[in-house]
Amino acid sequence: MTTLTDRYPTRLTEPAPHLPRHDPVVWGDPSGGPLGPYEAVNYADRGHHHTPHPLFRPHEVDAFRQEAARLAADPALRADERTVVEETAQEVRSVFEVHRISPLFARLTADPRLADVARQLLGSEVYVHQSRVNYKPGFTGGPFYWHSDFETWHAEDGMPRPRALSVSVALTENFPYNGSLMVIPGSHRTFVPCVGRTPPGHHRTSLRTHAPTVGMPDEDAVRALAGQAGGIDQFTGEPGGATFFDANCMHGSNGNITPYPRANVFIVYNSVDNTLREPYAAPEPRPPHIAARDFTPVGEVR
Repeated sequence: MTTLTDRYPTRLTEPAPHLPRHDPVVWGDPSGGPLGPYEAVNYADRGHHHTPHPLFRPHEVDAFRQEAARLAADPALRADERTVVEETAQEVRSVFEVHRISPLFARLTADPRLADVARQLLGSEVYVHQSRVNYKPGFTGGPFYWHSDFETWHAEDGMPRPRALSVSVALTENFPYNGSLMVIPGSHRTFVPCVGRTPPGHHRTSLRTHAPTVGMPDEDAVRALAGQAGGIDQFTGEPGGATFFDANCMHGSNGNITPYPRANVFIVYNSVDNTLREPYAAPEPRPPHIAARDFTPVGEVR
């Protein structure tokens, strides 16, 4: 395997300065895909694109929601390592690799309404690095603390560059008060190195914990990024809407103490020119249900 210089060092023994992003945000033609030039430029500037209207029709969302409920209720799947259960409430928090265990979600990952946007922004064919359903049931749904996904994907999965993006498809109404996604705009242009070595088997605890101690930025870093941005963007709207955001965006969400559940399908597309290597800052790679090592482009069959 060709050695690649680590341009985004993290999981350090002591704090280090923030690093400017060394890579493009939009790799493809801003006018060569589903997004118009203004939308692509805005994505490059703010790090995200939120669809103004639902991408998916009500009957499609109903099917996704029923499938998500079926997966969460499956006792065999609950006992599987692909399912993450809340530490305290014992509610299902996430089910991973849903594009492998559900034909419906497999078709969703290949849907051109999502995949073509990923191809445009990443400038190449793409594959699914990760897929999951996130659940935030009413009253008990836990928060996701501020973090950059790329920091984890780089450190623990061996993703070389932030040439990847996530898309969150809403299965329920997203209100300002039921734990909807928050992003610090412009944060994708700054890489925040984190302090703390990655322990063996870190994924077994980090995915269950609301605020893991490894791979998380400190409060001063979040405060500085939010100050530079002049605020935080929060994404609300109808079921069927989609939010695309860059791999290095600093993002998170509050817990849900309201009666209104929140659920979403979360898909990570990575460029086929940015495939995983050995982890940059972990003793072993995470398992393939969390970080796929099958790099077959979306829409192709191996």
